[in-house]
Amino acid sequence: MTPPSTHSLGDDPRQIREHLVRSRELANTHGLPCAVVGVAGAPDDLMTPEFLNYVESALRVEDAIFRMTRERAVLFLADADGDKAQAIVERLLREFGAEFPTVDSPRPSLGYFAVQPGCAELLAKEVLPAVFPPVTRARRTH
Repeated sequence: MTPPSTHSLGDDPRQIREHLVRSRELANTHGLPCAVVGVAGAPDDLMTPEFLNYVESALRVEDAIFRMTRERAVLFLADADGDKAQAIVERLLREFGAEFPTVDSPRPSLGYFAVQPGCAELLAKEVLPAVFPPVTRARRTH
């Protein structure tokens, strides 16, 4: 198994599976809850990519980030249940805002998935929709 690390935009999306396996292993073998966090900004949001860069530099060695697109990423937080993961992301948003004050603060959509001890196999096709809720689109009328 590869050690946790950060990823560039050119990485293979199948690496998400490796992080899910590692999260499950930490939960089941070591009793450490983990959290998967989806962070998504709007395509025209210029601050979310900068916030993701900040998060990438602020993560602990045991955590990982996978950048799916410029404004969308998946965070893998070890030894963090859902509440702790939410507190970590909120703290990072506050710190980013304090360090880089701008008129437009990042306002990404956030989704959380808790990986608890005793969990079954984690599949990306189940986890990703949980951390990236579907976007509601206005219906077109004819």
